Amino acid sequence: MSEKVREVSDSSFEKEVLKSDKPVLVDFWAEWCAPCRMLAPTVDAVAAQFSDSASVVKLNVDDNPATAGQYGIKGIPTLILFRSGKEVERVVGATSKESIARLIEKHTLMATA
Repeated sequence: MSEKVREVSDSSFEKEVLKSDKPVLVDFWAEWCAPCRMLAPTVDAVAAQFSDSASVVKLNVDDNPATAGQYGIKGIPTLILFRSGKEVERVVGATSKESIARLIEKHTLMATA
């Protein structure tokens, strides 16, 4: 995990994600999940690219079942983009850096407009 990606938990989720003043991409993952490990460098790269305009955090679904359950996480990796405390985008499964970047760009541009 890069220095641009923070780990969040059931107890810190509200403060770190829902009350954030900028968009937050949450990577729901688990240690045993091979696609999650494959996606990790992509998530790190996106975090570095958008470090000024958005936050990127990871939530381990095994260690934090309450939050994962609250958002209906059935398969991992799942990426959810939150803005102003609300889910605005969701991607289930591994995806490209470009598609993640487009999601974040759309909402960071909306946030500054």
